[in-house]
Amino acid sequence: MPAPAIELRGLGKVYDGTVALAQVDHTFEAGRVHALMGKNGSGKSTLVKILAGAVSPTVGEVLVRGERVRFDSPRDAFAAGIITVHQELSLVPSLTVGENIYLGRLPRSRRLGASIVDWDRVHRDAAALLADMAPHIDPRAPAGSLSIGQQQIVEIVKAMSFNPAILLLDEPTSALATREVEQLFELIRRLRARGITMIYITHRMNELFAIADSCTVLRDGRLIGTVAMADTSTDAIVEMMFGDIARAERPARRRIERTGPILAVSGLTRQGAFSDVSFDLHRGEILGIAGLLGAGRTELLRAVFGADPFESGTIHFGGRAMDRPAPRTMKRAGLGYTPENRKEVGLVQILSIHDNLCMASNGMGLTTRAREAPRVARQIRDLAIKLANPMQPVSSLSGGNQQKVVIGNWLNTAPKVMFLDEPTRGIDVQAKQQIFEIMWRQAEAGLAVVFVSSELEELLEVTDRILVMHHGRLVGEVNPAATRLSELYSLCMEGAR
Repeated sequence: MPAPAIELRGLGKVYDGTVALAQVDHTFEAGRVHALMGKNGSGKSTLVKILAGAVSPTVGEVLVRGERVRFDSPRDAFAAGIITVHQELSLVPSLTVGENIYLGRLPRSRRLGASIVDWDRVHRDAAALLADMAPHIDPRAPAGSLSIGQQQIVEIVKAMSFNPAILLLDEPTSALATREVEQLFELIRRLRARGITMIYITHRMNELFAIADSCTVLRDGRLIGTVAMADTSTDAIVEMMFGDIARAERPARRRIERTGPILAVSGLTRQGAFSDVSFDLHRGEILGIAGLLGAGRTELLRAVFGADPFESGTIHFGGRAMDRPAPRTMKRAGLGYTPENRKEVGLVQILSIHDNLCMASNGMGLTTRAREAPRVARQIRDLAIKLANPMQPVSSLSGGNQQKVVIGNWLNTAPKVMFLDEPTRGIDVQAKQQIFEIMWRQAEAGLAVVFVSSELEELLEVTDRILVMHHGRLVGEVNPAATRLSELYSLCMEGAR
């Protein structure tokens, strides 16, 4: 029998007395796609960091293809044939695809006694890699000109240029549209057919059955078990991840009073982004906006918030015309906005949880932490933010708790309307349910919410009404209580009902 691609023997990691990984024994067979699942804080990130050479285990050992290895740095993992493709893209937008693939190791040649970069070889070698895995991508195109899905594929092509035996894929589809996900899956299937072993981390349960051969589950740092995808179900994996947890109970759908909208948008247009968009939002309503990546959802929210300009149309907030909306003006009027990229736009990672919860609500005047403390304590309590100390860096929190901090920061402004752009991206099932409960509770108290999500199931579960965008236009409105998932998906894809 061939040796497993990776074998873990009593692998454990302890941080300052806290057990992050508890002496795990497990094998990952070669030439298969192994899903690695677990809620935030389960230990899967710690395990991946150990395999990637980013941290060293406290106890235990790792065997790669039957040989004991010790990784003191990512370079050692590279040398053992293990390459990690991280969730956050690392491409340089202004460089070409070929330059990005060989960045830091550009081939050189000697001319006139000097060593210079051989640019022809850079793009020739990149073209050969792309021809095998992504022939539709031009190696001379700037990386910034590609779609997010194409950039994710370039990241994997770059990883394959190191000729790895094992790929660690961390949330590779978190920012991809449906068609781009299928392109990525086709690439993963081709790599599996070539004998590449992949450990695939995702929070999207439906992906497991499309791409994985097996699923390994961690909970609270311990190995719960491994199941073959052909022999399991979504409910069984969820139970392994969380134990016996209750699903959030949606309150009975309320009758929304529609006499006077709190927010009215009419004919809003920005060339190349969205065109002639009109909608009303009412007090206590959760309005969903569905659409594929590139439909113009985020661009619309940013324009209404005043972060980006628009060319024509009107915005009325609380019955008042907002002639020149700007973030400061809209915040004062009562609009809060949690952006889709919480790490780069929604939070300041080096600051404390306390400071991040107060950024939006602090004005230009002087303040003190003592004055801020009641606001911080209220959001930590009401949103059930799991932390050791509010003065610890926000970067130390799990993804779900970071998202709660983003929401709490804006709730501290006492908004009348909240824009929530992809608030559940990259967080586990339990954290998603908690975010849903926050939305329902706030709506019951009168807050109007616009909820953008790429997960159509979430929109059907959470919202009171759903608008559908397609290529920058509103193409439909549906009642979630009377709409099937397949119908909503078709409307997003085809732009007609």
